[in-house]
Amino acid sequence: MRPLPETVLLQSFVTVAEELNFRRGAERLGLDQSALSRRIRKLEDLVGAPLLERTTREVSLTPAGRSFYRAAAAILAETGRALDEARRIAQGKAGRVRVGYMAFAATDLLPRAVALFRSRHPDVALDLRYIRTQGQKVALANDEIDAGLLIGPFENADYHAVTLCSEQLFAVAPRGDPLFEGGPVTPLRLADRPLVLGDIENWGEFRFWLDELFTPLGLAPRPELEASNTLAISGLVARGVGVTIYPESLVRALPPGLEARPIEDPRFVSETVLAWKRTNRARALLNFVAAAREASGCAS
Repeated sequence: MRPLPETVLLQSFVTVAEELNFRRGAERLGLDQSALSRRIRKLEDLVGAPLLERTTREVSLTPAGRSFYRAAAAILAETGRALDEARRIAQGKAGRVRVGYMAFAATDLLPRAVALFRSRHPDVALDLRYIRTQGQKVALANDEIDAGLLIGPFENADYHAVTLCSEQLFAVAPRGDPLFEGGPVTPLRLADRPLVLGDIENWGEFRFWLDELFTPLGLAPRPELEASNTLAISGLVARGVGVTIYPESLVRALPPGLEARPIEDPRFVSETVLAWKRTNRARALLNFVAAAREASGCAS
């Protein structure tokens, strides 16, 4: 197989084919005519056939030259587009960022980060995927997402991790519930009430975190019922089946008939962390990280 011609040879031929004049072609390329002629001869040697008919008065394309001109012009145009796209991706002006997020980030933090990022980088595509925290860790490891908004803490030497916010945990119950009477809502009072919590499959990290908060107090609350999403959990609580525990981000979107009070213990907080691989230095991703940190208003 013969070697493919260099781009500079293609550009030289296309220019002469468009001008049908070596002098004007050389002027466009900033060359002298002898150098341009050598390039055309080299290209014809690679093709194995003449591409141009030359006389003292005119230059014309051979049949092979006309066919080759169409292909060469298309190659140069596509190469130009590819170079421009690669340049824009390297500068963070184009490309795609794949972001995983969990329920606590969905209602406020993610929308604010996305809105800010899109206002600054409108030509970068965002691929948003709802994935529970543990699933995001797997997706990050497998390069299925570029960044994850997950429940912290998250410590791994192979990843950057930025705590975007730390939210107070709230007790959620029907409006007028006795839990909200007779003083602050404490972990002890919560442990005495039937709980409706997210199931282990979808809320595992949050459930493990709650266990870590209650266990040092000698408490081991167990859910009366489990559900997989906030709609079901809130609906069950609204019907008086039990009470639940939400971070502040979910409290802001409570349906009518429910109210929330902070749990009076400084340890009862939930962290939202943004994590991404240290080896992933794509400019578009780093721009999203910057937007998320700024949008959070509490990035560390």
